[in-house]
Order: sequence, then structure tokens, then C-alpha cells
Amino acid sequence: MAQRAAGYEIHELSFSYGSESCLKHISLQLESGFFYGLIGPNGSGKSTLLDMLAGFTEPSSGSILFNGTPINSYSRGELSLMLSTVPQSFSLNFDYTVNDVVLMGRHPHIKRFALPTRQDFVAVENALKNMAIYDLRHRSVKQLSGGEKQRVMIARSLAQDTSFILLDEVTANLDINHGISIMKTMSRLVKEKQCTVIAALHDLNMAMAFCDRVIVLNDGCLQRYGTVDEVISENMIKELY
Repeated sequence: MAQRAAGYEIHELSFSYGSESCLKHISLQLESGFFYGLIGPNGSGKSTLLDMLAGFTEPSSGSILFNGTPINSYSRGELSLMLSTVPQSFSLNFDYTVNDVVLMGRHPHIKRFALPTRQDFVAVENALKNMAIYDLRHRSVKQLSGGEKQRVMIARSLAQDTSFILLDEVTANLDINHGISIMKTMSRLVKEKQCTVIAALHDLNMAMAFCDRVIVLNDGCLQRYGTVDEVISENMIKELY
């Protein structure tokens, strides 16, 4: 497992697409070792915040420290050893097998021009089994359903073996059983390996059942933050949705 990061320190974070403000003065501290649920209406800024936490997008103003260091000070290679991401939408247009795609998650651990080791193949096998797609390992990803492709991308993230995992609405297109299975897997990683999971979720029941803390965004602003019991209430749901 890669070296543990202390977490995120977010200070006065704002972002705009041209003249359209997307995130507004977000200040937040996210300690490592917790399962965070990121909730809010469509268009509230959840995906944009995840992109910034992953280092993909530069803020318009404000700062993000990751493990005490500005996140834009890390190289992509350094970040890929510490955090993995599963986006809401993705494209798998090449005729790779499921096993090949999941093995791509091991790229940060494999030296240039080196071949994968037994440790890499074991990590891939475990990830495939965790996502219940081991039987699909020789199948072309182009032959998979949308839900199966989603599980492949999550398996790739698991194979990457990072201490931080960022998930963007990954259960949205899955049936309830697979969605619950994924949340259980993430919860187990938090409890057994002290990983940190930050998951944008559309399902409040999932957040209530699995998350330690909840971040509520609305219209680009941080509306509430705290434990599930502190944040989620009938009044909050009426106010937010």
C-alpha cells in the first residue's frame, strides 16, 4: 500500500466556468481514514470538487493541500500512487479484455519498460473478485453492459491500491445488489486498511448506510458537513431537494 496521506485541507476554494460560478468559497478539512459521502442536487458542484481533489482541475481561487502539500505541486505519477479516481462517465473504445483494463491500474507501480510482477497479477485478481467480474476477465470490454463496465473501472481503481479513492456517482447505473456490494467493499477498505473514500452519491440511503461523514453541496456552496446523524434529517432533505 502506498504511503498514507494525512488528508485534505481545503481553503476558500472557488471555481468558475467563464462567468458561471460553480464552486463558491469552500473551506473544509477531510482527515484520512473515513468514508465521506458527497451529496447535493444535480449541478451543485460535486463532480467539479472531486476533479479538484484529484488534481485534474485548477481552482479559480483558494487552495487545496494534500498531505500538507499543495496538490498542484505533485506530479501525476506521485498522485497516482496515493489516490485513484472513478469518473461518472468514461469511454472504453478499444478492444481490451477486462483483465487488461484492470491491469492498467497497476501502471503506477510498474517501472518503465518492466513487466508486471506476480504482485501485480494478484492485485488484479483480487480486484476482479471484489467486483464480481472474475468470470468476465477474458471478455472484451466492448461486449459489456454499462453496469459491467462501471465495475471494471472500479476494479481498476482497486488494483491501483491507493490510500485515497474518489468515486463520482459510481452506483448510479448499477442494480441495487451491485451498488450495495461496491459500498460494502469501500467500507471494508476504510475499516481494514484505513483507506479514505470520497464518493459523490445520488442515493441518500447509501450515504446513511455506509458513510462516516457527509458533505452537502448546494448551488456551489458548502451547506452542511458532519456525521450522518448531524447532517441528514427530514428538514435537510426537504430544503435540499
